[in-house]
Amino acid sequence: MDSIIEDVRVRKILDSRGNPTVEVDVLTWNGFGRAAAPSGASTGIREVTAFPEGGVDKIISEVEDVISSELIGMDAEDLNDIDMVLKEIDGTDNLSSLGGNTIVAVSMATAKAAAASYNLPLYKFLGGITKNEIPYPLGNMINGGAHAGKNAPDIQEFLVLPVGAENITEAVFANSSVHKKIGSLIKAKDSTFTGGKGDEGGWAPNLTNEEALSIQAKACEEVGDELGIEIRPCLDMAASEMWDGSKYVYEREGVSRDIGEQIDFVKEIIDTYNMFYVEDPIQEGDFEAFAELTRKSGDKCLICGDDLFVTNAEILQEGIDVGAANSIIIKPNQIGTLSDTYATVKLAKANGYVPVVSHRSGETTDETIAHLAVGFASPIIKTGALGGERIAKLNELIRIEEEMINPKMADI
Repeated sequence: MDSIIEDVRVRKILDSRGNPTVEVDVLTWNGFGRAAAPSGASTGIREVTAFPEGGVDKIISEVEDVISSELIGMDAEDLNDIDMVLKEIDGTDNLSSLGGNTIVAVSMATAKAAAASYNLPLYKFLGGITKNEIPYPLGNMINGGAHAGKNAPDIQEFLVLPVGAENITEAVFANSSVHKKIGSLIKAKDSTFTGGKGDEGGWAPNLTNEEALSIQAKACEEVGDELGIEIRPCLDMAASEMWDGSKYVYEREGVSRDIGEQIDFVKEIIDTYNMFYVEDPIQEGDFEAFAELTRKSGDKCLICGDDLFVTNAEILQEGIDVGAANSIIIKPNQIGTLSDTYATVKLAKANGYVPVVSHRSGETTDETIAHLAVGFASPIIKTGALGGERIAKLNELIRIEEEMINPKMADI
């Protein structure tokens, strides 16, 4: 009886861009859960629909009562059943009736309420007897593409991963140090730089791709030497944003590349800059080119699919069948429910794909993905490095690690 749902409340709140999104409260007899949905700027065409026609206001005015009436009386612990009911209420393949953002907020809030009903943190409720591990934080340092202005680099995200860090505190402060170092290197390169930032808190400079890559690599090396840990450069190329149907167009560079040239270009970047991870280096529909790049990269670099897979187990299986990528971004609102998200994580791990639990460019201060990364035993979490909505996840990971080291902290 402790986890029987007594009420579901939905409200409109701001995301980090100032746009509306939904936040959901789920109350049980002995627990409470709250979760909010993020939104993306660079989105995959096979993602579920974020919101129904009419947006958040329609959810608040017309849908809240429907969801509440169906879920009240159900056991929050039965996450699979609740997610199934939510999809049945929606009744569409792409969740266009309720919206994937609505459903994922309800799904996550329900899981948090169930965990609270048994006085457990969410990561422990989801992970069960699985050994919990803290993921490495993948931090955004320079923004380009859809996340920044027209003079910024074509490549969407220049990231770093502190692979030599011994704990999450060391890791998040290493990322912060690289962010500061990159800011100073940009200012040394461009005296007119005013400190502008993109959607995810990375610098938005007037730099070419090559200049940004060089600064990124230099900052990783210098901060790594200062701290005595290895810090590796990473990228999210968001190649679908550059694909015009026949070639990849780098507007900032004034260069176009065909498929073969794109593969060679990415491989050269990996080799030259010792990249640890490259996300979406090929446009989302091209499994064959993804597979070719994965083969050419060998085990030197993680080739990650985001728009390619959209957290969908069926689509991931298509990639597995041809050897496309060896890593996958996990964004719950791309698929709509926690149970479907977990099914994708499980399939990825069973086939040697590294799951990377991720934020989105339009975020909230919701910290749920920190618990998902730990509960799902994801080795990497993509959270950004700075900004209140980003550090909410990072600071929660610090708390979780402290609790894992000293379980009595859970009682505080």
